[in-house]
Amino acid sequence: MENSELKKLIISSLDSDTDPAETCKRLQDKGVSFNFSNGFTDRVLDAIAASGLVVAMNKNEIEDSIRIIFYRIAIGGVAAILILFVSIMLSEESFSLNSLLGLSNSYDESIICLLTGK
Repeated sequence: MENSELKKLIISSLDSDTDPAETCKRLQDKGVSFNFSNGFTDRVLDAIAASGLVVAMNKNEIEDSIRIIFYRIAIGGVAAILILFVSIMLSEESFSLNSLLGLSNSYDESIICLLTGK
């Protein structure tokens, strides 16, 4: 089988309409074998390890990475909470606890009554 025929067959197998079993059968009819020699997996893994594509991380590096990610998310969350706090205070035009909780023009007794049901 020529390289161009093999290339066309592989490219045509990528179409969603093509049956994978049909493509596999056609490849086998053309003499393509899917059996690999002994030690193939080891040679491939050795080649990948030698190329430097695999990055080994120890436990301390992973913990440091997670800690950095957590701090970035936590700082962003705190900043969002502060911005929300300031926007509520400015919209209520008051810097009191009632304006923060959204309790403007309410009586404390009615709030207690609503919360306790009594």
